[in-house]
Amino acid sequence: MRSTIGVLLAVLISPLAQAELLDEIADRGELRIAVQGDNAPYAFKQDDHLTGFDVEFGQALASELDLRVEFVETPEAQTLPGVESGKYDIALLPVTAIAQGDSPLDTSLPFGKHQLVVPFQKDNPAFESAVNNALQRLKDSGRTAELEHKWLADEQQAAATQ
Repeated sequence: MRSTIGVLLAVLISPLAQAELLDEIADRGELRIAVQGDNAPYAFKQDDHLTGFDVEFGQALASELDLRVEFVETPEAQTLPGVESGKYDIALLPVTAIAQGDSPLDTSLPFGKHQLVVPFQKDNPAFESAVNNALQRLKDSGRTAELEHKWLADEQQAAATQ
């Protein structure tokens, strides 16, 4: 009987004990975005400053979420494990970079012509909703298309000629 009550209490309390990612980020006031600093045109250093599509889009996304942004340079192999562990809040990745099915991460809805997604820690519905709404606002305002044209137009032209 005691073990049954203990299990029931653990099940009832654990969702309350697990803080929602949105609350943690809001308390910090900053969105930590993992980027690969040598991945032009997505993220690269120019005059010792990070720039590129991921950087400008990440700034726009953070702004839509009313947050500051911190870009954390990370090797590609550490990006998803870092998001899963909470070292970074998100990354911007192609849909194909995320394992489907039993992935340890949840993702936003795909966005943009390049079908990118925002991976984040699993089971954070409020954060997922906030990100998807911010992505929709960026699309509706034309900002997504503007940044894709600025940074990724050459990639689109190269793919069209192949």
